[in-house]
Amino acid sequence: MTRTRAGSVVVTILAAAGVALGASGCTAAPGQDRPLVAVTTNILGDVVSEVVGDAADVMVLMPAGADPHSFEVSAQEAVQLRSADLVVENGLGLEEGVTRHVRAAADDGVPVFTAGDAVDALEWTTEDDSGPDPHLWTDPARMADVVEALDEELRVVGVRPTGTADYLDDLHALDSEMERAFDTLAPGRRALVTNHHVFGYLADRYDFRVVGAVIPSGTTLASPSAADLRDLADAVEEAGVPTVFADASQPARLAQVLADEVDVHVEIRSLATESLTEDGVASTYLGMMRSNADAIVDGLSVRN
Repeated sequence: MTRTRAGSVVVTILAAAGVALGASGCTAAPGQDRPLVAVTTNILGDVVSEVVGDAADVMVLMPAGADPHSFEVSAQEAVQLRSADLVVENGLGLEEGVTRHVRAAADDGVPVFTAGDAVDALEWTTEDDSGPDPHLWTDPARMADVVEALDEELRVVGVRPTGTADYLDDLHALDSEMERAFDTLAPGRRALVTNHHVFGYLADRYDFRVVGAVIPSGTTLASPSAADLRDLADAVEEAGVPTVFADASQPARLAQVLADEVDVHVEIRSLATESLTEDGVASTYLGMMRSNADAIVDGLSVRN
């Protein structure tokens, strides 16, 4: 193949990638000679976009409403990922369907920023298993640590972010708002049950108890056993939990099985915890966190 022909193939592939990424929420602007920052999840994508400002193009791989544990990228997106100036991932085992592509980009020499490396990571634990908790974004104070580390990494790769200071102010304000909201709950009401272990960092930050999860794991790809459900039902009844919170990317039936299988009847509320929505209040990280805080307070204020 001649050099001219090879160049045409590369241009064609990258143009197709640009179309696909635009459809999934990518903010890249073809034709502008700016650095490209590729981001695995849409939550981090929103944060990175706010921090970077107009200093670089941001390509977000994960579409709105997707499950970060199971989403995968197209061949075109994988090509674009390996040509980025920086890849930003959550890490801690979250992006189970994308990790190999991130590693391939790293092997090609693309710098990779892992948000999980910027925080004091927690573990989810059950009687039978444990693992690193990847859901660090449920604590805005830890997200501030991520933003500070990200700012440094962006500068290393030649990107001078324009939104870091303002976004850090927003995160600190969000942290204060959530603390005030949760302070309206009596200590005995600060007990959480979710469809899987997603609120460990929120619980650590705001003094909640994680009573349990319908799926006793840090990933949605696991499944509950009958014994798991019985143990959780006992814990829910003992704690007097009035509401189970299920992520919007997962069917509410994952929580409904409590009522169907072990005869525990609680309210089920859907939250956008692992993915931003296409529009509405949860279409940004700040909006999602405020909305979830309000829903948690409301759900745990219900009288049994």
